[in-house]
Amino acid sequence: MGIFSLFSKEKKATLDQGLARTKDSVLSKIGRAIAGKSKVDDEVLDQLEEILISSDVGVDTTLRIIERIEARIKRDKYLNTDELYATLKEEIVDLLTENDLEASMDFEVPADKHPYVIMVVGVNGVGKTTTIGKIAWQFARKGKKVYLGAADTFRAAAVEQLDIWGQRTGATVVKQRMGADPASVVFDTLKSAQANDADVVLIDTAGRLHNKVGLMNELTKIKNVMKKVYPEAPHEILLVLDGSTGQNAFEQARQFTLATEVNTLAITKLDGTAKGGVVLGISDQFKIPVKYIGLGEGMDDLQIFNRREFVDSLFGDRLS
Repeated sequence: MGIFSLFSKEKKATLDQGLARTKDSVLSKIGRAIAGKSKVDDEVLDQLEEILISSDVGVDTTLRIIERIEARIKRDKYLNTDELYATLKEEIVDLLTENDLEASMDFEVPADKHPYVIMVVGVNGVGKTTTIGKIAWQFARKGKKVYLGAADTFRAAAVEQLDIWGQRTGATVVKQRMGADPASVVFDTLKSAQANDADVVLIDTAGRLHNKVGLMNELTKIKNVMKKVYPEAPHEILLVLDGSTGQNAFEQARQFTLATEVNTLAITKLDGTAKGGVVLGISDQFKIPVKYIGLGEGMDDLQIFNRREFVDSLFGDRLS
């Protein structure tokens, strides 16, 4: 099956447009690095290393990519500069493939998990509640009954925003008063979802607590309450990161993966940044699949991440 048979032309266009700033930055820098050269030598590799790091791919992941290209040169004895783009793409895709870092290809609900419970975590300002709303809309358009739990009870704006998304998507929002115990909201949400045969439950959590210990304790308490209603819940702990923050997103990923068992990632705001390489670095370094990428404000601008399509859009011509 070809790469493009998995994606509509419209989604591919959105991906290309969303990554345009990163792509333009990377390609122009690589173009300058190889100008006047016929083969990839140590100087080109040194410059490529700097380019990838400056695009927030991350030092460790960048070094792994460079090592793979060096191994290719050693094996083939020669790599001309015209082949560099294709080789770079192939090695990045292979790296992510080896890590098995790819989630479901569509907005689907596992048949053996009903309802499918997703706990969403992340700091304030990364687009967490908006991401929840867009996921809810994707499930709702497939005919799924969706419940939203407003467990970020520390911010009135978070509850109000979730209410608006509930109205837009037809999802049921379960909430309590400001300052209520978040775990109590989660319990009410799951019991209501259970009683009404919901298909998907999305839980919004607080983006900021007083300290890391408080964050850990709150998330642990929420998970323990979930298990009282559904022993397997949460089925997914989704960490939302702002891709435009570059290295700060790495630090947020580090803190939240220490605080709770994050098993999927959503990286937002990639359309307004030249730091799109952060997707590659975070997925590789934390060995957690990026499931969603945010490429704009529209409902359809949250896409399922596909490593081949992403690398293709980031570096140009389609992979063979």
